[in-house]
Amino acid sequence: MDAVITYVVNVVSLGGTYALLALGLAVVFSVLRLINFAHGELMTLAGYALLAGIVLGVPFWAAVVAAIITGGLAAVIMEATAFRPVRNANPATLLMTSFAVAMLLQVIFQNFISARGQAIPVPEVFTGSISVGNGQISIVQAISIVVSLASLVALTLFFGRSSWGWAIRGAADDFETVRLMGYRASRLIAVAFLISGLLAGIAGVLWVMQRGSVDPLMGLKPVLAAFVVVVIGGLGSLPGAVVGGYLLAGIEIALQTWLPESFIPFRDALTFVLVIVVLSLFPNGLFGKRVALKV
Repeated sequence: MDAVITYVVNVVSLGGTYALLALGLAVVFSVLRLINFAHGELMTLAGYALLAGIVLGVPFWAAVVAAIITGGLAAVIMEATAFRPVRNANPATLLMTSFAVAMLLQVIFQNFISARGQAIPVPEVFTGSISVGNGQISIVQAISIVVSLASLVALTLFFGRSSWGWAIRGAADDFETVRLMGYRASRLIAVAFLISGLLAGIAGVLWVMQRGSVDPLMGLKPVLAAFVVVVIGGLGSLPGAVVGGYLLAGIEIALQTWLPESFIPFRDALTFVLVIVVLSLFPNGLFGKRVALKV
């Protein structure tokens, strides 16, 4: 039973972070049909903003808020400077632009901050653990679960009850109709990037608190996992991003926990084999729309 509780806690903790990142990708894709691979660098930037706040002596909670806001503002600036000029270009151009922005930010992090990882001191109040049955859950992990679930609930309310949330959801199906309803394309896309950046900021802070450091390539693996999550859930599907995040986390943690030691080196490969199996059963993703091919 203790092993099951530990497994569930790990899945909810990691899955929540994956879901936040995947939602950020899905929100942008829904309005711009772009998979933004620079999304991971927003996560890294939030980590460095958190580090800067701590170094400057800012209270930890204020540094966290500043880091999340930094992610949101950086996403808006990224959209205005890099993606808006090529908004009407073909998808390949948009994709290459996102790669270029990601590489540029990585070079900036490496040359103007440090190519090595930087330790981030977490206040002692977050270094303890909580007893659950006969097991232990770290306080940082518990905070990650609470914050990620609260963020998902807040995002659900935003998309379900606000006019801008409805507009972004509607843009996923028919952008032109949403524009005819009075929503300016530039403003709608900017709001989508702002939400995406805030989610990346939250995920970045949670990721940094659990690993205890930040480095220029910190966001690379999580954003690749988030891309897999978006594909599993169905491109542009916000519920699919959430379900896909927890599904991928469940697969990863299960293999990490119960895979025989001799198979540990093949864990990542086995994860993607299982992902392929899921996509074989659901070619358009769990919540993706079936598109008829024209011949």
